[in-house]
Parts: sequence; C-alpha cells; structure tokens
Amino acid sequence: MIKTGAEILCECLIKEGVEVIFGFPGGVLLPLYDTIPRYPQLRHILVRHEQGAAHAADAYARVTGKLGVCLATSGPGATNLVTGIANAYLDSVPLLAITGQVPTHFIGKDAFQEIDITGITVPITKYSQLVLDIGDLAKAVREAAHIAQVGRPGPVLLDIPRDVFQARVEFSYPEKVDLPGFKPKLFGHPAQLKKAADLINSAERPVIIAGHGINISRSFPELKELAENAQIPVVSTFLGIGCFPESHVLSYGWLGMHGMGYANKAVHNADLLIAVGMRFDDRATGGVSTFAPYARVVHIDVDAAEIGKNIPVDVPIVGDLKNVLQVLNKQIERREHIGWLSQLDEWRSQHPAMEIRHHEDILPQYIIRQIHEATKGDTIVVTGVGQAQMWAAQYFYYDKPNSFVSSGGLGTMGFELPGAIGAKVGCPQETVWCIAGDGGFQMTVQELATMVQEDLDINIAVFNNGWLGMVRQWQDLFYNKRYFGTQLYNPDFVKIAEAYGIKGIKVSKKIDVRPAIHKAMEHKGPFLIEFIVEPEENVYPFVPPGKTIAEFLELPKPAAILKK
Repeated sequence: MIKTGAEILCECLIKEGVEVIFGFPGGVLLPLYDTIPRYPQLRHILVRHEQGAAHAADAYARVTGKLGVCLATSGPGATNLVTGIANAYLDSVPLLAITGQVPTHFIGKDAFQEIDITGITVPITKYSQLVLDIGDLAKAVREAAHIAQVGRPGPVLLDIPRDVFQARVEFSYPEKVDLPGFKPKLFGHPAQLKKAADLINSAERPVIIAGHGINISRSFPELKELAENAQIPVVSTFLGIGCFPESHVLSYGWLGMHGMGYANKAVHNADLLIAVGMRFDDRATGGVSTFAPYARVVHIDVDAAEIGKNIPVDVPIVGDLKNVLQVLNKQIERREHIGWLSQLDEWRSQHPAMEIRHHEDILPQYIIRQIHEATKGDTIVVTGVGQAQMWAAQYFYYDKPNSFVSSGGLGTMGFELPGAIGAKVGCPQETVWCIAGDGGFQMTVQELATMVQEDLDINIAVFNNGWLGMVRQWQDLFYNKRYFGTQLYNPDFVKIAEAYGIKGIKVSKKIDVRPAIHKAMEHKGPFLIEFIVEPEENVYPFVPPGKTIAEFLELPKPAAILKK
C-alpha cells in the first residue's frame, strides 16, 4: 500500500509496540503532526520544553521496560533534546529520539533552523541516522528500535527531513533485522561461568553488588535466588536501588559517596565481589586504586566495554544478566556465612544510616520517611538531582522493583517533573511522588502545565531550603563556607502551582507534614506541597574525594534520635 513518510513512521512505531510519544511540534514536523491523529493507537503528550519530552520518555521506558519515544522539531527543538538523550545514554535507557529536519534540498545550506543533530548526538547515542530517502525510512525505524533495546539499552536518533515525511512510497514493514556489525553477546562463556561458580562457592566474605542492569533485564528472581542459595549479602548501586528488596535480611543498602556506611565497609572488606549489571563508576568506588583491596572480582555485564574499564577483574563474564544468572545459579552450592553476616550486622548497628535526629524544624529526611509510612512503600519515587535525591534514596525503603527513578550518570537537575510525568503515564495505576529540590524544580517547572493538560495524578514535594544545597554542602565542607552562587531567591511555589491550576499547600511546621502528605494523596489530580526545610542540612554519610569508600564522614550522633 502506498503511504507517506509520516504514515510509515506511525505504522512502524505501532509495529514496535510504541503507545506513547512525548513531543513538541514545529514547522518541519507539521506533516507528521497532521498524520498522528489518524492513529489513535499512538498517544501524543504535548510537553512544554523538548528536554521534558526526553526525560518523560526516559522515565516511561524505565518503569515499563518499553521503548520510550520523544519527538522534536529541527534546530533548537532538536538541540533541546540533547541533555535528555545524554541522560538516557549514561543510564542505559532505551529511547528513540525523532527529530524533524529541513527539506533535503536545503541541507548543508544553513537553512532556517537547520542543525546537524546526528553529528551532535553521535557521542551520546548507540545509533544516529539522517534519513534522506523515504525508501529507507521503515528499515531505519526497525533497526533503530532494535539497537535501542537489544544488548545494553540506550538512546538512538532518527533525523527526518520534512520532504521525507511528505513523500510517498509502497510500504513494507521489515520483519527481520540483519545488522552484521551489531551482535551483542547474550550468553556467558561456560568456562567463565565455572570459574565464577568456583570462586563464589569458596568465598568466605562475598558481596553481591547489584546494579541498574538488574532492573533493565528484569533479573529480580535470579538475583534473589543467587543471594539466598549462597547466603551472600547484597549491596546495590545508586541506580540499582529497588532491584533487591531492602527489607530482605540479606539487603545491606547501597554503596558509594552517599551510600550506607555499613554497605561501604562490607565492600571494602569483602574477599569476593560479584558485580552484576554495574559499571564501577567513581561515585560507587571512591578512589579506584584502593577500592575493595582484599577482593577478587567477578564482573557480569552485557557490555564488554564496561568490564575492566575502571576496576581490574578476575573473572569477566559478558552476557545478558538473566541468561547468565540462570546458568550460574545451577552451579552455586548452598552456603552459610554466619560470621560474615554477623560482622555486617555489627557494622550496621555501629553506623546506622537510617536514623533521623529530633529537630524543631522540618528535616528533609523526616519528610521522606513520612511519605514512606503514608504510602507503605507502595509508590514510585521520581527525583531530580542533589540533596533531595540523596535523602529520597536513603530514607525511603524500596522493596518494589523499578520504584526509584532518578538521573544517575549525568546527574541532571530538572529530571524530576518530566520524569514523574513519564512514570505516571507508563504506570497509571501506581501512586507517583515527585521529590524535588527548589533549584532543580525551577529548571523544568513549566511541565506542571503538562500534568494539568493530561490530568495526571502526581504528588509533588518541593524541598525549599533556599540553596543549591549539594553545591553549598561542598562549599561548607571544602571551601570554608565561602558561599557564592548557591543562595536562591525563590518564588512562592504554591502560587506558581495555583497559576497552573494545581492545588498546593505550604508546610513550615513539623506537625503539619503528615496531614499535608495525606491531603495530597487523597486529592485527584496533581498536588504540590512546598516544604520549608532546615536550610543548611547536609547529606551524610559522605565519602570525601580521593578517599576509600570505607573512609566516610558521618553526622555526629545526637543525644536523641528518631528510630526506623
């Protein structure tokens, strides 16, 4: 059947299982925007900034496991996607970015809103293509979607000129993908698996470090089987939070710069690390030369480039985690590590990371704990970046997989609002809490309008401390409190919400925290709470730059604490 390029794109997206597109129109996209309404299977969500489209598609992909799709026009529309694409790249999120381009006869002539977006995004995509011929469009979509989702997931980009959207050709959907240069290894080598099993079966102080790859591959039961059969404690990375139930007796929190002290001590003193789906980034390892000095390392990852990149590895295993763990579990002996687990429990009692000291003012940690109690942990938490992000990771207990959604590798302020939109659209039946600092919130505040237009039931907690808190914390600890460029003049966030048609309340007294949370959850539609919090509260534990992860700073123990 003869179809236009715009129709072919819509048909291919539907074939790829796409249900939602987050986008913003522009001149070169008008042929596509004139076509999308004829495909009711595709829900288009109009964001207020293209960066919001990329972040929303990113979070949608994380919570659903499906391909996230964002759409932008040429020029500034395309470049506005770049931060979101980079965010998805560093966090291994399957994202298809579609950009419009000037007509083919104008390319290379500096036409209005012409930009080489494929060249710009080469370093931050798995695949980036300018589609110049309508005859190549269906194949390009099929291959891009395949590359985005197979092996280590990541973003891809298709740049499509306006005349390609308008051209017509006989449509045939390519059912098969043949990419000789793209053959990810999905099954581990048997000899390497045997070596790993031997190390695990003989280790006395083993620790599993579970990363984002467990969430991506949905390898939750396989991880749990490995931990329980061999009685191995599990520590997660920051993006691995939730991949192993935090209430489990073998769960010891997450490691790294702001991770739990006892998790860091466990890794530092282990004689074997089983690293699954993680990349040993600097925030997890601290000083790499002194990381886990007593441990041999088994590293399992679908991306061979990550193995040995930062930390020397004794047994490298390249393959899909689900496949590898299923085979490995059959070779694992049932073990007990009573002495080792007792030592970890002792460290946990000596370094309690989840306690909240009494304070007259509102502590951010207290708010997070109250949200956890009000939701009973049954919610998706979406955060921006900074202190609020760390407190949300530390003081909420994540038992549900994929219930913590945040920007990891790129550390993108402003991720929280559009991310919450993507999470709610992907999982409409779930409660969603957006945890925002007053700095990051204002970077994408315009997406409040998207929430209203789409009638999304999202709860927003804005921590107003009047600072760019994490940067101020570093100025406090390392620059002798020379605060410059970090104090904020903030608007009235409740009035901002009301201007968008969103209900909101301001909370400045501790006694009002819990009632405000319940009021937000009982309300249908978006609801914003502005919490006036202790202005100079710091995040602890904290591993200073250049130190081992076992050399973490802790807040001095107060006389009275509010226990878990």
